[in-house]
Amino acid sequence: MSQYKATLMDSIAVERALRRISHEIIEKNGGADNLCIVGIKRRGVPIANIIASNIAAFEGKEVPVGVLDITFYRDDLGKAYDEPDLKAAQIPFDITGKTVILVDDVLFTGRTARAAMEGVMAHGRAAAIRLAVLVDRGHRELPIRGDYVGKNVPTSKIERISVKIPPYDDKTAVELFG
Repeated sequence: MSQYKATLMDSIAVERALRRISHEIIEKNGGADNLCIVGIKRRGVPIANIIASNIAAFEGKEVPVGVLDITFYRDDLGKAYDEPDLKAAQIPFDITGKTVILVDDVLFTGRTARAAMEGVMAHGRAAAIRLAVLVDRGHRELPIRGDYVGKNVPTSKIERISVKIPPYDDKTAVELFG
């Protein structure tokens, strides 16, 4: 069991980072038109909802938010999951021609992001797919990068980043274990 090392971001720092990411999304996309947000289960979902709320507050425009379970798109589960389950996603809007902002808590090897892109593409042809993450910890195995990053945290491979966020946790923080 790894031991607690430090709190890298408290609730105020997380809130500030998510506001900044929200502003960057608006800036780089020329507003909120033609955007949709898809949170990657689990902790990417509440983060996606916070970003969508921020954008609505800043722009006065609601951005649709969907949920994607990438389990069936992973490349490390073997043959048991050859047929992805489209019901594992809750994307109740058409993504065709839209810029999809994929949201996750931590970017590590890039495999979750790759699986999420595959999941999004199974739902339509987006104009673009962008990745927003609260923490980028390095150690990529695939050529994937975050377009919107709350904090870059160089880690060793044995260290672990833990994002705490309601409703899954009783506080909001980013902690380092090792």
